[in-house]
Parts: sequence; structure tokens; C-alpha cells
Amino acid sequence: MYYDFFGFREPPFSIAPDPRYLYLSDRHKEALAHLMYGVQGQGGFIVITGEVGTGKTTVCRCFIDNAPGHVDIALVLNPRLSARELLSAVCDELGIPHQPDASIKVLVDGINESLLAAHAAGRHKVLIIDEAQNLSADVLEQLRLLTNLETSEKKLLQIVLLGQPELKQILALPELRQLNQRVTARYHLDAIDRDELPAYLQYRLGVAGMRGEVFTPGAVRRLYRASHGIPRLINLISDRALLGAYAEGEHLVSAVFVKQAAKEVGHQSLAASPVKTAPLTGNGWIVAALVALAVLGTVWLFSPEIGQNNAEVVARNDSVAFAGLVEREPSGSDAESLPVQDGAEGDELVAEPAPEPEPEPAPMFRFGQHTQSLAGAFEQLFGLWQVEFQRSGNPIACDYATSVGLSCLERQGSRRSLEAINRPAILELRNSEGQTGYAVLAGMQQGEALLMTGLGNLSVPFSAIEPFWYGDFRVLWRLPEYQTGEGLYGDSSGEQLWLGARMMALADQLSVSGQEAERVKRLEMTEQVRWYQRQRGLVVDGIPGAMTIIQINNDLAADIPKLRPAVAKGDG
Repeated sequence: MYYDFFGFREPPFSIAPDPRYLYLSDRHKEALAHLMYGVQGQGGFIVITGEVGTGKTTVCRCFIDNAPGHVDIALVLNPRLSARELLSAVCDELGIPHQPDASIKVLVDGINESLLAAHAAGRHKVLIIDEAQNLSADVLEQLRLLTNLETSEKKLLQIVLLGQPELKQILALPELRQLNQRVTARYHLDAIDRDELPAYLQYRLGVAGMRGEVFTPGAVRRLYRASHGIPRLINLISDRALLGAYAEGEHLVSAVFVKQAAKEVGHQSLAASPVKTAPLTGNGWIVAALVALAVLGTVWLFSPEIGQNNAEVVARNDSVAFAGLVEREPSGSDAESLPVQDGAEGDELVAEPAPEPEPEPAPMFRFGQHTQSLAGAFEQLFGLWQVEFQRSGNPIACDYATSVGLSCLERQGSRRSLEAINRPAILELRNSEGQTGYAVLAGMQQGEALLMTGLGNLSVPFSAIEPFWYGDFRVLWRLPEYQTGEGLYGDSSGEQLWLGARMMALADQLSVSGQEAERVKRLEMTEQVRWYQRQRGLVVDGIPGAMTIIQINNDLAADIPKLRPAVAKGDG
């Protein structure tokens, strides 16, 4: 209905789990990273929890769309099944033929044969169960037994459980302690922050084909207070607010429209008497019915089911109030005694209060203007390492890096990943048209990012570049001397000497006591590396790989370029 009016190609705030509309906040990137971890063949369980509407299913769909080609995914969306029914559903998802009345043993044998065949073919199986808080203890125990299927080298099945916070309580039950011990990664997906909301709105509007601002600053503040940062609530309220603005012929959504939309979606009522559904006058909108729930006090645990056709406003007699996530509107004498909030009004003719003084406009990041080629970005990145990079004679930058004692690391992660690695990075950026550009992140401090662009250095909030960044980055890191053959480390004992000296220093630095430090120093070298990897939350394999060497240099304050504090080395 309102799409042409605002210039949208499609609805920007549909609640369907479309991966294209997934705004990758730091939290969603971390959740996606945990799912990506699950395809590496570690086995066991990955547990992702989050409140209703925080985007768990959308993250899952994004993961499925981007899973490596050698991964086969079985997705179970309805976990309210018995153990035998669940095994049958897994067989269906994995394409394993079986009789409808097959026993649990027959089903498990079929799954085991399929997993062994997949392993022999170089493939990896991942089972994802959504709404896993609905699994019974018996079914969870049967899932644990599936993770016993293994070869001498690896587990054959990775299981991912997606669920609401109650899932954590279920896994903590004494009878499930064996399963709980097999959880190799956990992550709780929170709502988005207040500061992230403008970028979230702009991202979804951009995917739908809109350029420019639609929501006023007052509307954004009102929207956050009404939704508490829950993405599903943001989408529902935003969609109704756009409809309200369209009905009034307004191209900007103000706080008044957001307030009205929040009331239509459904708000909390503390009245003891039943609340009746009544249409609103004025704009002709229809208010959803309000149902008061009282269980040992007022506990709100449900949300309304909204149809996918967001162009129509439908009165629903079975709508239920959101769980205290939409502000209660004062009525009667309460309304007279309370000060007017931002964007609130006594009646429809009262204007909004004067806006607060706006701060000085922050520098803007503009894709295209502030991005450059990958070769140009590498030239700047080498400059931070005090290395001159000649593009013409070195077509492959990473090969050149090895010749000067450096190495390339290409990863996908989040802002936290960049902070953990703590090295200047080339960020791969993409706009809504799919065009790719690059910028060098030279420093970060207190939410500010120092970028090296084709037009010079630019300091902007990190949130300004997040709509264009999908997690891909490249860093340079210094190779240890035993790999470059320098000085004392050039012979066969170089690795032992290099690591031995650093492990002794790290044992003194990180051990909780002198006795612990002495114990670590007496360990074999591989066990020392494992100890250090556990201390720093790295993959515990005893191998001093890139991430381990990078973290060692961080802990021992090596003289190398770092992101923090946000000061670029070299001439920029």
C-alpha cells in the first residue's frame, strides 16, 4: 500500500526471516560466528539462545545460505516430537530411507551409516534444531547419544540448538549434565543497542530501495523505548508507523506516528477489569485488543501473531499484549500529572516539544567516496608496518608480505574479533547494489574508527561503517623469527628457542601463583602452548598458528602496529 509512496521496492520491515534483511550487529555477528564454528568438524553441541524476536531464526537462515559447500545441513523446525519421531525427522532431512514404524535402533543405525559415508566423501553433517526449548529431557538425551557416533579422529555430527533463554535452564538440569558438558560453544543473543537502532533502520530501508532519512530523531528515540531493541518489535512498530505516515500524506515518520503504531501493535495494560477492543478516531486506525494476563503478579510472556501482509491493518480479537516491551500510556488523571515525553501529545493538535540541541554533525562515511581498490588498501596497510609496497612488481600482496617477514590473515568476524587481533585491518565493504570497496582500519578507540581512505584519513563512529561491512577483513602479522631464519632461530632448534623464551615469560605473566608458573614451565612445549591457548580462549590444538602467535605478541607488547590506541603509524 505505502511502498510506492515512500519509494520502496518491497516491504522493509517484514517479520519474515529473510537473510538479506539481517542487520549484522556485533551480537548477530558473534552468533553467526558461533554457527560457522560448528561446520569445522569439532563435534558436540553449539547452543544459541535469545529472547523472542531477537533474530535467532534469521541468523540461522543466513548461516544456512552461507555454509561451505561440503556441509550438509538437517534443519528441524518442530521439536515437539518424541525421540523416535525426532530421529525419523533427522533421517528425512538427511535423505536416509526408513520405514515409518522403524525402531530407534534402526533409525540410529541408518544415521550412523549415512554419517560414515559422508565422512568418507569429505562431507560434514550439521543438525540444527530451532525452538529447542521445547525438547524434552528424553529427546535431548537421545541427541547426546547421536554425538557418540565418531571415528578415531573426529565426531561425525555437529548439533546446533537454537532456543529461548529457558533452554539454558533445561540444559542445567542434573539429568542432562552429560549433554551440558558436550556444549563446545554457547552464545546468548541480546537485543540491539540504542546507538545501533538508526543504522538498523537505515540498513533495512536501503535493502528495500530507499535512500535518505525516513524516521526523525524523535521517532527513533520513541521507537527504541517502545521496542527495547527487540528486532521483531522494531519491525512491527516501524511498519505500522510508515502506514500511519502514509495515511496522513507525510514522507517523514515522526514520534507521533511511532507512538500510535506502538499502541496499535499492542501495549501493556495494568487495569484489573477486562479491556475491550475499541477503534481509534481521527486517523481511522484500528487498535488491537488488549488482554491482561495475571500470574503471580503481571507477567507478560506472549506476542501477537502478525500476518505477512503488512500493508493492511487487521483487527485481531486474539491479540495479546507484548511482555512489557511497549510503554504503558497514561490515562485519566495520570496523564494530566505526568510531564509530556518526547514525541508525546495531549491531543492531536499539540505540537511536539522543542527538540534538544543537536550535537555537531559527525563526519559521514560515504561508500565509493571513501573506499578504494584492494591493491591501494594493501599499499596503505604495508605503510603502517613501515614497508614500501610496489604494486607493479608484486601482483600478489600476500606473497610479497612473506618476503618481508610478514604474513596475511584473511578472516570473517565482528568488531570484537578486530579488537582481539588488535592489528590494522583492510575491511571489505559492500553497498546495497553489491559493489565492493576497501578501507584500511588503522585505529579504534571508544567507538571511533580511524580509516585510511583514498582521500586521506577519516575518523567516524564504527557504527557508520557497519551497514557496509559483512565481517570480511584482512590483516598483516609478523612471522616469528624461526620461520624467517633470522639470528639465533635459523636452525632446527629455532622454534623451540623462540617459543620456550616466550612461554616462560607468559607463564610468569598469566599464572595465578608462582607454583602455577613453575608447573607450566616444566611442561612439554606442546602442552605449554595448549595451556596458553586455554588461557586466551583460542583453539586448543598445541600448534602455534597465526592466532596464537598474534596473541603472544599482544601479550608481550611486541613493537608492532596495533589498533589501540587509535593512532596510525607511518605517514598515513
